[in-house]
Order: sequence, then C-alpha cells, then structure tokens
Amino acid sequence: MGVESTPAPSPSPSRAGRNLPAAIAVGVGLGALILGSLLWQKSLFVALVLATILVAVDEMIKALRTGGAVIAKVPMFVGTAAMLVAAYFGGPMALLVALGGTVLGTIFWRMPGGSIGFVRDVSAGVFLIGYVPLLAGFAVLLVQPDADGPGRVMTFILVVVASDVGGYVAGVLFGKHPMAPTISPKKSWEGFTGSALACIGAGIGSVVLLLDGHWWVGAIIGAVGVVTATVGDLGESMIKRDLGIKDMSNLLPGHGGVMDRLDSLLATAPAVWLLLHLLVKA
Repeated sequence: MGVESTPAPSPSPSRAGRNLPAAIAVGVGLGALILGSLLWQKSLFVALVLATILVAVDEMIKALRTGGAVIAKVPMFVGTAAMLVAAYFGGPMALLVALGGTVLGTIFWRMPGGSIGFVRDVSAGVFLIGYVPLLAGFAVLLVQPDADGPGRVMTFILVVVASDVGGYVAGVLFGKHPMAPTISPKKSWEGFTGSALACIGAGIGSVVLLLDGHWWVGAIIGAVGVVTATVGDLGESMIKRDLGIKDMSNLLPGHGGVMDRLDSLLATAPAVWLLLHLLVKA
C-alpha cells in the first residue's frame, strides 16, 4: 500500500481574519498601479478608477440580487462611465448632471419589466448609483487641479491606508473592547485609536510634504478621515450582513472583492475633496 501524501496546509488567516501575505502583495500591487498612473498621466488614473468602479458596480449588482433586487447592467455601466468622465472634464456640476441622467436612465430602463418589484429594483439601483459611482466621482475630482491633482489623490489614499493599517496593527496587538460587535466583531476601540493616530499623522505628513499646506489642515483631514473610513467600513459590513454574504467576491486574495477594498475609500473621498477644496489652494 502506498503512503498517502498529506496536502500542504493552506495559509492560515491572521488574527484579524486575513491571509496577510496575500493581502500585502495585492495592496502593494494596487498601490504601484495607482502611483504609476498618477506619475505618468492623470487620464490613466481616471481610466484605472473607471475600470475598478465598473468591477465594483458589477459586484454590487450581483450582491443586491441575492436580496431580491434586479438591477440592469447596461444603464448602470453607461451611467457610471458618464459620471466619472463628466467629473474629470466638467467638474462637480457635470458630475451632478450625469448623476441625474443615470438615475433617470435606471428608472426608464426598468419600466418595461412591469410594476411588480419596480420600487424595489429602482430603489436598489439608485442606492447603488449614489453609493459607488457618485462617491468615486469625488476621487476623480481630486485629480482635476493641474498644479497638485496627483498630490491630492495621494493625500486621500495615504490617509485611508493609514486608517486601515493603523487600525489593523493596534487591533491585533491591543484590541480588547469591541467597537460594533453586532456589525463587525473584529473592530475594537483600540484599533480605532490606532487608526486615528495613523490617520492624523498621514494627513499632516501628506499635506505638508505633497501639497505645501499647513500641518493643521492635515490634522483636520486625518481626524475627519478616520471617521469616514470607519463609517464606510461598517456601512459595507451592514450591507453584507443584511444580504447574508461574507465578501462581495473573491477577486482579490486576502481582501475579498473590489468593494471590500473600496468601502473606506468611497466614504472618505467626498470629505477629503471638500476639505482640500476649502483649505488648500490649488
């Protein structure tokens, strides 16, 4: 009788529930893509955002379908592209106009399907439009200024990454008191404190070094960023719990789906755009 070979154990997740080596590798790869697009040409960054958001929209359509809502892909994809392109070339007002057109297109596209489930489907579609492409539009608005657009985007990304990394490290090392046990059991107040310190530090460093701004502006951006990033993370957790799914997909090893990486970014983009618009001259 031959000796049975024992299959190699799969990488075990960390205390925070991630495959850490895979998560780091994916994170570094995504960061390199973003940085490369910003340094090479801003339009490449917009194209990268558009491709990413289209994948995220597709994930959300499939996830919401598990809850019974049927959302047509054609008006959603066309509207998403229109909103992001409008934001880049036309600014906030163009983004708003494209938003209105996308909402109307979603309503009209659903009409031939009849009245049964109409409100449910349209409501889910409008929710998706506001949650993903609209918020992503503010990330595109960040890159608009010719003088320092890439620096604004990097400030935004570094603040959110600092929140994630600071919260992860502090949560793993010191986490004892659950922050929202019914929503995200692994989140702790110790982790939130780590996120806050890291966010404020990243905000100060980014604004001073990348945008030649005042340190206190960076501190405000960091303080606001940790709140919006946390709300974004908890908000997506609520969606997944309501729909009974663990991740939006398994596209990104160690992370889950694209939406599982965008939750904090989407929620933070409008706040960072507004603060930089008001407090830092382009």
